[in-house]
Amino acid sequence: MFILKKFLAALILPPLGPLILIALGLLLAIYRPRAGRIVATAGLLAALALSTPATVKLMLDGLESAPPVSMQALQGADAIVILAGGRRSYAPEFDGETVNALSLERIRYGARLARRSGLPVMVSGGAPNGGTAEGELMKTSLGEDFGVAVRWVESRSRDTRENADYCAAVMLPTGHRRIVLVTHAAHMRRSVEAFEAAGFSVVPAPTAHLLNRKPDDGAPPSLPGMSSAYAGWYASHEWLGLLAYRLSR
Repeated sequence: MFILKKFLAALILPPLGPLILIALGLLLAIYRPRAGRIVATAGLLAALALSTPATVKLMLDGLESAPPVSMQALQGADAIVILAGGRRSYAPEFDGETVNALSLERIRYGARLARRSGLPVMVSGGAPNGGTAEGELMKTSLGEDFGVAVRWVESRSRDTRENADYCAAVMLPTGHRRIVLVTHAAHMRRSVEAFEAAGFSVVPAPTAHLLNRKPDDGAPPSLPGMSSAYAGWYASHEWLGLLAYRLSR
């Protein structure tokens, strides 16, 4: 089921999803020109929408809604949970494997909160593609690069829902129910839903916002680019995940 879910997501999400629509439209146009043009145009418009800053901002607006965590909220929490974002399998400069850029952004902020609050830290992330579990790599980086000790390591999870369930199995029996949850701002809405469903009381601690909320100061509209295309993929991934949560209830 996990592999099927990932395969279907790859077919739907950009860049493959819009490209499949365009290809289907071109093939359909051989037999039904009008319908083929409609399908191909839909694929082209989807590709543009998912890489254009103006439309990507609209998609992110409903995801990156959690405010920065406050010191008062930290003081009322029992622990900090940092979610993995992936690993870099080829890292010879680190003697093999290490966390990728997404995980690094999360543990950097989690380390900052841990030093400020003194709260114990849990890291969560398995090895869905083989290799060393992301949780273990996060623990190593937090200790060696940021000087922050990790109390618990969850190393079996393959997705956000499993992050929540496996963390609950470890933390709830010990009374650590109110957690500060650290992940990307665009990933926070789905993460909060999963961890609350698992029995936690969640204090969101978002980091690495993709949506720039500062005024553009009269700058002309931005054209599609690499950054907006990545943000469009990320936002699409999160909305698709939220839809899957609704359908699986």
